[in-house]
Amino acid sequence: GDAFASGGSAGYDHKVMGITARGAWESVKRHFRELNHDTQRQPFDVVGVGDMGGDVFGNGMLLSKHIRLIGAFNHMHIFCDPEPDAAESFKERKKLFNKVKGWGDYNTRKLSKGGRIYLRSEKKLTLTPEIRKRFDIDSEKVTPNELIQAMLRARTDLLWFGGIGTYIKATTENHTDVGDKGNDALRINATEIRARVVGEGANLAVTQAARIEFSRKGGRINADFIDNSGGVDSSDHEVNIKILMAEVMNGDRHKMSLSSRNNLLENMTQDIANLVLRNNYQQAQAISLMEMQAAKNLTAHARFIRDLERNHGIDRAIEGLPDEEEIEQRQQAEKGLTRPELAILQAYAKILFSKDLIATNLPAPPFLPG
Repeated sequence: GDAFASGGSAGYDHKVMGITARGAWESVKRHFRELNHDTQRQPFDVVGVGDMGGDVFGNGMLLSKHIRLIGAFNHMHIFCDPEPDAAESFKERKKLFNKVKGWGDYNTRKLSKGGRIYLRSEKKLTLTPEIRKRFDIDSEKVTPNELIQAMLRARTDLLWFGGIGTYIKATTENHTDVGDKGNDALRINATEIRARVVGEGANLAVTQAARIEFSRKGGRINADFIDNSGGVDSSDHEVNIKILMAEVMNGDRHKMSLSSRNNLLENMTQDIANLVLRNNYQQAQAISLMEMQAAKNLTAHARFIRDLERNHGIDRAIEGLPDEEEIEQRQQAEKGLTRPELAILQAYAKILFSKDLIATNLPAPPFLPG
């Protein structure tokens, strides 16, 4: 019927629920919690990719009233607010979100001293002293691409990705490896990031090799398939409910109408959101627990990687998992796998656990109804 893995009609609107951003924010909160910083009580600086009209960026930048958005860019504009007032800028962002507007519609009177909104189509941008200081830029005039690169390298608490494009690569990669030619002129290396936390509300903002490199130098990051899984998870719930209700609608006993089913789906929205967010919370928490024991469990993790290669057709190079030489070096240095690497292992562990469970008689009657 209307049950599709990407979300069907008469189902859950991801933007209205804000579920992808809210799910990714669970990862962000986990990172900051482990840095002893409460994002719901304490201010923190953010640089982002996207605008308030976008689902993930827009919803994400409304999830704390203590966000100090110092810079952001989309395909048209570069937003710079060197010393924002958190409360005032929150109100202005919310206005743009509700009207589905971009940075060009931001009330510039709400910007802090020296704040500017530039067009990316300009050949040269004249920077204010405040912008130069905030983003550590020596020149008074720069190209739009140079300003964006400086923003990606900025001293900030959070780098929040909510727009399309791959902006961070590893030093071992070249731009051709990344496969996003349109952003070659903007892309920086993971070693250049000075943000403490990276939140991947968008897909493919950072390459897996870059995530690992950033993580190994002390940055906090998971992976896009961990951070932004909320939207997919929400659609999965929708599909499963619709499949279940199809039997109720078509059966002789109940004959539930389509409108009744749709009302039921709508009434379950908050319950579904709670389930999805709980899953996001537990995924990030599980990776943190794995990270705490990563050095001690490296031998076990190495065995699991070998098993994945031998028995399940996994190519560790493609997955960005360390080779035997690298594992030996980490053992000698008493270092374990990074969060992005542990995210890969967690994903495959869940897949294999599910397959093993299905192979038992647990999914069959009398344990579950047939």
